[in-house]
Amino acid sequence: MRNYLIRRLILFVPTILLVLVVVFVVMRIVPGDPAIAILSGEGGDGIFSDQELKDLQEQLGITGSIPTQFFHWLGDLARLDLGTSLTTGFPIKEDLQRRLPITFELAFMAAILSICIGIPIGIISAIRQDTLIDYVVRIFSMIGLAMPTFWVGVVMVLVMALYFDWSPPLGYAAPWKNPSTNLQQMIWPAIALSYSSNGLLARMTRAQLLEVMRQDYIRTAWAKGLRERSVTIGHALKNASLPILTLAGIQVGILLGGAAAIEIVFSVPGIGSLLIAAIFDRDYPTIQAVVLLIALTYLTTNFVVDLMYGWFDPRVRYT
Repeated sequence: MRNYLIRRLILFVPTILLVLVVVFVVMRIVPGDPAIAILSGEGGDGIFSDQELKDLQEQLGITGSIPTQFFHWLGDLARLDLGTSLTTGFPIKEDLQRRLPITFELAFMAAILSICIGIPIGIISAIRQDTLIDYVVRIFSMIGLAMPTFWVGVVMVLVMALYFDWSPPLGYAAPWKNPSTNLQQMIWPAIALSYSSNGLLARMTRAQLLEVMRQDYIRTAWAKGLRERSVTIGHALKNASLPILTLAGIQVGILLGGAAAIEIVFSVPGIGSLLIAAIFDRDYPTIQAVVLLIALTYLTTNFVVDLMYGWFDPRVRYT
């Protein structure tokens, strides 16, 4: 177990470095210059001299070669300095500290909805195979998989505004200050964000249960007179849980990364909306910091899921 933990932790380093290298290089080879964007202003009609452009590029630290800039940024990162936003001039760490809890709350609510809805309806679909309930669940799942998350959010906003004359309160209210307003602000984006995961988890749960339910030991359990709930939950679901657990862990990372579009649609001030704004403004340090945070969360989630395998299946051994 200890050796396994050490190996997994060591693998964190090259994975994170690869993510950082890709993002760092891609952001610097695409056309455009953040210094020109800043000097041009919002309308893009600002007038500036070549010397002013050069001075601002040096101030922003984007004049050296790409390897030089990269290693300079890694040095700052080793000191836990995420840098300063090129557009606002404020430390990126402050923006993340303010916005990160909002995105984590949204992703957490979406993950809970996915698990509490997707897995139960997948179980019902499996034990009621080829019935009306099964067909409804399968249609629900396919629609969720087919529709982009941001489109689901846009449709929800339009339906609520046009047919119910209701829209969630703008801004963000912390749950410990105003729970009611917070719930109104976060529940709808969480539902939109979780819809695709609901369908994916439902289909995976149904497929795995149907496969396990055909095994000999399940038929033996039925022959012994066990109740349906005991056979389904106690025997079949537990042995079908590893692929479901893997998918659920992956979905947590996907939900965190996919929150960007939903945050824009519902005006949620999280790191997703921060990332979108940084991409449009070509704010390199902010993009790198947010991507690093998402990658760390994704890797940590998968690591925790791997450790949970031994709890769900005693046959799993870590060497």
